[in-house]
Amino acid sequence: MMRRRMAVTLGALAAAVTLVGAVPGSAYAAEGVLTVNGEAHKDPSGCYAIERYPSSVTNHTDAIAEVHSGPNCTGQVEWLVYPGQTYYTETAQSVFVL
Repeated sequence: MMRRRMAVTLGALAAAVTLVGAVPGSAYAAEGVLTVNGEAHKDPSGCYAIERYPSSVTNHTDAIAEVHSGPNCTGQVEWLVYPGQTYYTETAQSVFVL
C-alpha cells in the first residue's frame, strides 16, 4: 500500500513538472521597433492597424512582420517584412508581429 501511494505521488509530481515546463513563463514579444506609417511600436507583439494610404511598414525588430490584406490581421498575407526592411503598400489593412 505504501509503495502504491509513493508511486501515485511521484507520478503526480512528474506530471506537474511536465506541465510547468510546457507553459511559457511570459508572452514573447519581438525586440526592437516596428514603425507603421511613422508610428513607432517598441517591442511589438500582435496586430497593428494600417489606417491610411499609401502606407509603410519598417521592421527594426528581431522578428518577421506579416502584412495582411484584411483588418485585424485577417485575409491573405500580402508581404513578409524581414528585419531591416521597409514595405510600401496601398492595399494592406494590418500588420502582425509575433
